[in-house]
Amino acid sequence: MEFRKAGWRTRLKRGALAVDSWLDAGLWGAGRRAGEIYERIRSQADRLTVTGVRRVAAELASEGLNIGIVGALFLLMLALPAFRIGNEEALKSQVLAVSFLDRYGNPIGHRGARHDDSLKLEEMPDHLLKAVIATEDRRFYDHFGIDVIGTFRALTVNARASGVVQGGSSLTQQLAKNLFLSNERSLDRKIKEAFLALWLEARLSKNEILKLYLDRAYMGGGTFGVAAAAEYYFGKSVKDVSLAEAAMLAGLFKAPTKYAPHVNLPAARARANDVLNAMVDAGFMTAGQVDSAKRNPATPVDRKRDSSPDYYLDWAFDQVKELAEEGKLGSDRVLTVRTPHDAAIQERADEAIETILRQHGPAYRVKQAATVVMDPDGAVRAIVGGRDYGASQFNRATASLRQPGSSFKPYVYATALSAGLYRPNSIVTDRPVCIGNWCPKNYGGSFSGSMPLYVALAKSINSIPVQMSIAIGRATGETHEARAAAIGRKKIVATARAMGLTTPLTDTVSLPIGAAEVTVIDQAAGYAVFANGGKRAKPYAAIDITNSQGELIYDHSRDEPEPQQVLSTQVVHDMNFMLAKVPTEGTGRRAALDGVVTAGKSGTTNGYKDAWYVGFSGNLVEAVWFGNDDSSETANLTGGALPAMTFKEVMQFAHRGLELKPIPGVPVDPKAAAVAKAGASTPDPLGAGMPGAGHMPRQSFEVLSAVGAMFRTIEPSRSAARPLQVGIRELSGPETRLR
Repeated sequence: MEFRKAGWRTRLKRGALAVDSWLDAGLWGAGRRAGEIYERIRSQADRLTVTGVRRVAAELASEGLNIGIVGALFLLMLALPAFRIGNEEALKSQVLAVSFLDRYGNPIGHRGARHDDSLKLEEMPDHLLKAVIATEDRRFYDHFGIDVIGTFRALTVNARASGVVQGGSSLTQQLAKNLFLSNERSLDRKIKEAFLALWLEARLSKNEILKLYLDRAYMGGGTFGVAAAAEYYFGKSVKDVSLAEAAMLAGLFKAPTKYAPHVNLPAARARANDVLNAMVDAGFMTAGQVDSAKRNPATPVDRKRDSSPDYYLDWAFDQVKELAEEGKLGSDRVLTVRTPHDAAIQERADEAIETILRQHGPAYRVKQAATVVMDPDGAVRAIVGGRDYGASQFNRATASLRQPGSSFKPYVYATALSAGLYRPNSIVTDRPVCIGNWCPKNYGGSFSGSMPLYVALAKSINSIPVQMSIAIGRATGETHEARAAAIGRKKIVATARAMGLTTPLTDTVSLPIGAAEVTVIDQAAGYAVFANGGKRAKPYAAIDITNSQGELIYDHSRDEPEPQQVLSTQVVHDMNFMLAKVPTEGTGRRAALDGVVTAGKSGTTNGYKDAWYVGFSGNLVEAVWFGNDDSSETANLTGGALPAMTFKEVMQFAHRGLELKPIPGVPVDPKAAAVAKAGASTPDPLGAGMPGAGHMPRQSFEVLSAVGAMFRTIEPSRSAARPLQVGIRELSGPETRLR
C-alpha cells in the first residue's frame, strides 16, 4: 500500500513539474517572439525617423491632427441643435401676410410679407439685386455659405476699431438667422447660424437663397421683404423702384429701424449713398451711373399723414402670429383678419393725447402717453402706443412696464371682499401702519381717521390696502403681522393674475399700493372684469379670420373657450358701487362723463413718474397712462389730471350714439341717459371717421355693418348657421368666489 501510495504522489509531482515546464517554455517563447516583433517595429521606425525641420513639421502635423479631431467632435456636438432646428417645413412655410379690416369691414392696414408667387427673382430690378449683394455679401456667389475671407476681413477691421463696425455674416447666414434663430448675440447662436448656412447651401441654389432672403428679411415699418417695403415706403411695386429707391431699400437690411426713411430720412439717404458707393467698389456700376441717384435721392411716401393705426396693427399682428403658432389657422399664411378696431375712437384717442400733451405737457414735464380702449369682453377697439409712431415704434400700451400706483388698489379691495372681510359700508380707519421699516403715507401726508370703505377707495387712502393685506393673511390663521401681510399679498397677486395681469408682479411690502409693474393693456383687461360682471376678459384682435381662398378658418366666438368667472356677482357689484364714487366724489372728477355713468380709479406713483386713470362704463373700458420714457419725474402730475382728462375726452366721444348699458350693480340714471341719447343726434366734427355719425344710433350702424360684413366674408351656406354677434356678448355662467 505504501508503495502504491508513494507512486501516486510521485506521478502527481511529475505532472505538476511538466505543466510548469510547459508554461515556462511557452511564456519564454512568447516573450522572445514579442521581442523579435518589437525589434522589427523599431527597425522600421528607425528608418522613418526624421530630424531637424522635418521632425518639427511631423510633430506639428501629428498634434494638429489630434487637435483637429477633438475640435471636429466638439463642433459636431455644438451643431446637433442646429441640425434639429433646420427642416424642410421651415423653408416651405411662408411668413404671415395679414390684411386687417376694422369692425365695419374696411381695410386698415397690412402686416407681414406680401407673398407674390408670380414675382420671380428674374423680374426684380437688376440694380436692386446688385445693391443688396454689394452691401450684404459681395462674394455671395463664390462661397459655400460661410465667407471665410469676409469673416477674416471683418475681424481685422473690428479689431482695429476696437468695436463692431463691420459684420462678418454671409447672406446665407443672415437668412439662416431670419428663418430659424433669434437676434440673440451669443457664440451658441453664431455656431448654429454657421451650420444652418451650410445646410441651406446643400439644399437650395444660390438664387433660391437670395429670393428667400429678399422675401423674409424685416424691412422696418412692420414690413417683411422688399415687395412689402417698396409698397410701404414708396407706394409702388418693387418691379418699378428706381436706382435711388433700390439703394435706400438695400440700406435697410443692416438696421431697418435706424435707417427707415419714414423715421429718419437723412440717415436713410446717407445709408443709400453708402450703398451706391459699395456698388461702385464692387464693380457692379460705374461712378457715372450712380451719380444721378446721388443727386436725386429717393423720397418716401409721407407717413406722418398716414392715418394707419400702426400701434394697433403691430399688436394685432403679434396676436395673429400666436394663433398661427398654436395651430389654429391651418397651413395658409395669407390671411384676412376682421378686428374690433374702431377708426373713429382711434382717431379721437390719437388727437386727444397729442392735444393734451401739446397744451399741458411742458407745464407738467411729461412727454409720452398711451391708452387702450376695449369692450368689456376684451375686444380691443383702439390702441395709442405713444405720441408719434414715426418717431418711435415702441408700443407703450402693450410692452412698457410701469408702476400703476393707486390704480392697482381695486385688485386689493376685490381680494378682501372675496374673502368676506369687508363690505362697501364697512368702517375702516386710516392710521399709521408699518411692515418692518416701511410705513406708507397718504398723498397729503396726514391720516383721516375712520370712514366707510367706499370713501377710502374714492379718496385713495394708502394705509387701507396695506391693512387689508394683513387682514387677508390673518384670516388664514397667521398671527404674525409681517407673515400675515406676505400671505395676503400672495392672494392679491393671485386675484390680479386671475383678472388679467400677465406681467411679473414682484412681491414687495408696497405691492398693495401699486409698486409692481404692469402694462396699459393689462390694466384695461383687469378692469373689464368689473365691467362685464366678473368674467376674465383676455384682450383680442381677431373677430374672425379668413384664408387666401376666402374660407372662414377662425371665429373668436366659436373657437375660443367661454370666459372664466373670476369674481362673484356680489363682489363685482360691491366693487362697482365703490369705483363709481371715484369720478363723482373722489380723485377722478375730471373723468366724469356727461350723461354716462362710469366707474374707475386714478393712480400716481412715487416721484410722480407715472400717472394713470383706468375706468369703464357698461359699454367700454379705457386705461390711460402718462409719463416719460426715461422714467424721469413729472411736475406733480397725478392720475386725476391729464389721464382723467384724456379718459373723458375719448370716452365722451366713444359713447356718442351708443345704447347705454348699465354697469353691473350700478343703476343707470334716467336723466343722464336722456342727456346721452340727446347727444347722439348732435353732429361732431371729429366724428367724421365714424360711419354714420350724426345720422343714426351707433349701435344700429354696427348691426348693419356686421350684417354687411357677413355677406362679404362668409359663404352663403355658412352665414345662415353662424350667429350674429355685435358689441358685447351676453354674460352668463356660474358664479365663483375667490377664496
